[in-house]
Amino acid sequence: MDFTFKEEQQQFADALRRWVDKDYTFDTRKRIVHSASGVSDVAWNTLVELGMTALPVPEEQGGFSGSAVDMLVVMQELGRGLVVEPYFATVWGAKFLQLAGNQHHRLEDVAAGKLKLACALGEKHARHDLADIKTIASINGEGYRIDGTKTVVIHGGQADALIVSARSAGTQRDTNGISLFVVPTETPGVVVRDYRTIDGQRAATVQFNHVAVPASALLSKLGGGWDLLEEAADYGVSLLCAEAVGAMEALFNATLEYLKTRKQFGTAIGGFQALQHRMADMYIHLEQARSMALLVAARMVCDAEERRRVASAAKARIGQAARFIGQQAVQLHGGMGVTDELPAAHHFKRLSMIELTLGDVDHHLERFAAQRGFQQHS
Repeated sequence: MDFTFKEEQQQFADALRRWVDKDYTFDTRKRIVHSASGVSDVAWNTLVELGMTALPVPEEQGGFSGSAVDMLVVMQELGRGLVVEPYFATVWGAKFLQLAGNQHHRLEDVAAGKLKLACALGEKHARHDLADIKTIASINGEGYRIDGTKTVVIHGGQADALIVSARSAGTQRDTNGISLFVVPTETPGVVVRDYRTIDGQRAATVQFNHVAVPASALLSKLGGGWDLLEEAADYGVSLLCAEAVGAMEALFNATLEYLKTRKQFGTAIGGFQALQHRMADMYIHLEQARSMALLVAARMVCDAEERRRVASAAKARIGQAARFIGQQAVQLHGGMGVTDELPAAHHFKRLSMIELTLGDVDHHLERFAAQRGFQQHS
C-alpha cells in the first residue's frame, strides 16, 4: 500500500503550513484566543481563500469532494499550528448535511465560507453516549418544536446554524427515535452561552426553548437519524485523530529541540541516556498514532461495522499516545512545560481536549470490544 500523499494533498498541507508560519504565529494565536469572540475573521477568510472550506464539500455543491484522507493532511497542519478557528466544527457539521442529501444550498454556503456550523449533540448527563438524549422534538403543525439543552457545543457561539439531535420517539438511550435537525442560531428560542475552554477553543451551552423549525429542517427521516449520527460522529473522530497527530508531532519536535539546547552540568540534557529512552518511547507512540490516523481516514469508506471498529480503535490508541506524549513533554520541559509562554503547554491542553471529544479512551475501548469482530476473535 502506498502511504505517500498525492501532489494535491501535499500542496494543501504546504499552503497551510506557510500560512501558519507566516501569519498565524503563536503570538497571533494568543491575541485571537483572548479576544472577545475567540476567533479571527481574517484567519477564517484565509482558510476560505485557500479552499479549506470547499475541500470536503461535493463538487455538485461547489466543493472539491475531498476524502477523509484529504482532510487528514489539513487537520494535521491545523493541529500543528494550534488553529482555533471553527473549522473542525463546520466541516464536521457539513458531513451531516452531505449524508442527509437534502441540504444542498447549505453545503454551497459552507464551501463558500458563508456558513459556519456547530454540532449540538452532547448533554450533561450523557457522558460520551450520543444516544442518551433528553432533548425532545415534537410535531408542531407542519414543522417541529425542539426543547432541551445541549452542552459543550464546540464553537456553538460562532456558528450560524446548529446540527441538533433530539428524541422524537423511544426511551432515553434508545437508538431508535432519534431525529436530527439543522437549526439557525438566530431562530427564536435558541439561547447560546459562549465560553472559552482550557485549550483556547470556544464552546457553548445551547438551550432550545420551544424552538419552532420547518419540516425542511429535518435531516434524514423522523426518528431514523441514528445511523446518520453515528457515521458522522465517526467521521468527526477521524478528523480529531488527524489533528491530534499534528499536535503530537509539534510537541515532540519542540521537546527534542529543548533537550538539545537546555544545558545542565555544562552539557545538553539530550545527551543523558535516560532522556533519550523517553524520547524514543514518545517517537514510537507518535508513529503508531500516525498509522492509526491514516487507517481510520482510509476506512471511512468501508461498511458500518468496519468503520465503527477502526474509528474506536484509532480514537483509543491515539488518545493513549496523546496522553503519554503530552505528559512526557511537560515533564521533560520542567516547570516551563505548563506555562502559557510555551506552545508546548497549549499543545498538551489541546491534546487533552481532543481525547475527551467524541469519546475518551475508555469509551472507545468499550465500543471496540462490543464489536462483533472483536467478540469472535476473543
